[in-house]
Amino acid sequence: MIASNRTRRATLRARQLANRAAARIRRTGVGTLATHCLAAGLTPREAQSVAGSLRKNAKKAGVVGTVGRTFRKGAARVCTRYTRAAVALIAAIYRPRKAAYKAAATKLALAA
Repeated sequence: MIASNRTRRATLRARQLANRAAARIRRTGVGTLATHCLAAGLTPREAQSVAGSLRKNAKKAGVVGTVGRTFRKGAARVCTRYTRAAVALIAAIYRPRKAAYKAAATKLALAA
């Protein structure tokens, strides 16, 4: 495959992922921390990393989300969903070091 096509497809795939996550949050009003991170433009791997840190900061801030269930490959898992305002409060406490994570944290803080 031509390299320019590969980068073009990767860019399109990342944009689709972010738009779908943002639409899901807009539709329901809540989303998991990883979904909020995906909507901020992070890759799935980075989103999981930032979501773990945000989860830790949610406990510090005393923010409690709503408990829900996610389904993947026939298995149900318990998850916690947060509103945009709650994520903005958590992101205000979050102090990342990596440049991409800093950009995502500012987007999360401004999303409310």
